[in-house]
Amino acid sequence: MAGSKQPAVLDDVAKGIIEQLQTDGRRSYADIGKAVGLSEAAVRARVQKLTDSGVVQIVAVTDPLQLGFHRQVMVGIRVDGDPRKIADELEKIDQVDYLVLTTGRFDILAEMVCHDDDELTDLLFGSIRILPGVVATETFTYLALRKEHYNWGTPR
Repeated sequence: MAGSKQPAVLDDVAKGIIEQLQTDGRRSYADIGKAVGLSEAAVRARVQKLTDSGVVQIVAVTDPLQLGFHRQVMVGIRVDGDPRKIADELEKIDQVDYLVLTTGRFDILAEMVCHDDDELTDLLFGSIRILPGVVATETFTYLALRKEHYNWGTPR
């Protein structure tokens, strides 16, 4: 789902299926079919095509705190040189769950979920700040997650 791929060309039925899944990823193919006017088998095939092509990912979104991860942060990273090279290295870090190249004050934003401050400290000082080309980091500690949603729909 990442990168600079061209947007997929989706018909209104595919968009309807996506919107149904964004509302409830556990919705049955039969229920989705009723909403978009297709059979259960046709919806199953369409969903498979959407997942195979990388347009859709069906996952369980969890609450890190309830799973024992007590530190969630966003790290702004400034680099000297090509930020894509640093991003290649950051992608290898398991605790990085969201990684984007950006413009402005930072070249890269990396969201990380850690068990505790010791793990965060080890990552910042032992894995990120030591990467050649990293000039500076700024860590934004999450105090409370107020909104997170994935049902933005599809352009019509």
